[in-house]
Amino acid sequence: MNKKHNFSAGPCILPQEVFEKSAQAILDFNGIGLSLLEISHRSKDFVAVMDEARAIVKRLMNLGDDYEVLYLGSGASMQFAMVPYNLMKVGGKAAYLDTGTWAAGAIKEAKKLGTVDVVGSSKDENYSFIPKGYTVGSEYDYFHCTSNNTIYGTQMKSFPEVDTLMVCDMSSDIFSRQLDFSKFDLIYAGAQKNMGPAGVTLVVIKKEILGKTGRENMLSMLDYSQHISKESMYNTPPVFPIYASLLTLQYLENNGGIAAAEQRNEAKAKLLYDEIDSNPLFETFCVKEDRSLMNVSFKITDESKKEEFDYAWKAAGISGLNGHRSLGGYRASLYNALPIESVQVLVDVMKSIK
Repeated sequence: MNKKHNFSAGPCILPQEVFEKSAQAILDFNGIGLSLLEISHRSKDFVAVMDEARAIVKRLMNLGDDYEVLYLGSGASMQFAMVPYNLMKVGGKAAYLDTGTWAAGAIKEAKKLGTVDVVGSSKDENYSFIPKGYTVGSEYDYFHCTSNNTIYGTQMKSFPEVDTLMVCDMSSDIFSRQLDFSKFDLIYAGAQKNMGPAGVTLVVIKKEILGKTGRENMLSMLDYSQHISKESMYNTPPVFPIYASLLTLQYLENNGGIAAAEQRNEAKAKLLYDEIDSNPLFETFCVKEDRSLMNVSFKITDESKKEEFDYAWKAAGISGLNGHRSLGGYRASLYNALPIESVQVLVDVMKSIK
């Protein structure tokens, strides 16, 4: 097979080792003569997978027993509703930072459960920057932000000090850079952007923040406490995506952890941004200070060169470079598993267009 240079924004590139081990597990898991796809999620073989998948997250994030790790279905978009359902007090309100399409989706869902104040937004400037200078006081039940915006190519470089709980959607940059994860009371992330295949969502939550909304008779499937009490097995979990995510995190841990991944990601981003900045045929959609290390959204400045560029990058074996339909242009996603050699191929193509 002619391996492509995969810049897809999600489902994303994963390490080759993960594909190989996952494929073997589908044929015969742990040598038990059964496929991973057909074993019981209550079997000792899969319980061991779930236990380690939860434990490795806390090791990588350097979090203690005051945090719980959940693997849930329904995608990160389900967390747009679960977060306010579990954290917003009856009659209470929450603060949201509006930095892109997914942040706007979270705001829309939260408004169905209570009052939402948008404390900062870059919508009027087509989400080309991360708002700054806002304050979040203790009158809010929590503050919600999105750390990285895949469509627009922006990323929060720092996080505010707030007088309430901090919730963050890290779907597209989780495990890509070092952070003080204890600064956050709840983190969630769809796996398919940087840690596994589509079908499972990671939730990391400080246990002490739950059960304080005053909401009675909570719907069980939307109640974090229910999932915690059943160790992510309140219902049948998405077995294969969890296993593949575990393999991805083991690969990360065995290759220097988050610190090493951050160095690699910074090198990849620098290589591509340096070419964009020096080549008059290309420019980014966002301000320089808020550029994402994960998703480089850019456009061509001379439309007469577009056909030539499109032909060249496809001929070079590059895949997934088209920009999001709402923005256009191009988008190169530089997730953990993407080698810098793939970025160099893209840069060489960009240099070749005259």
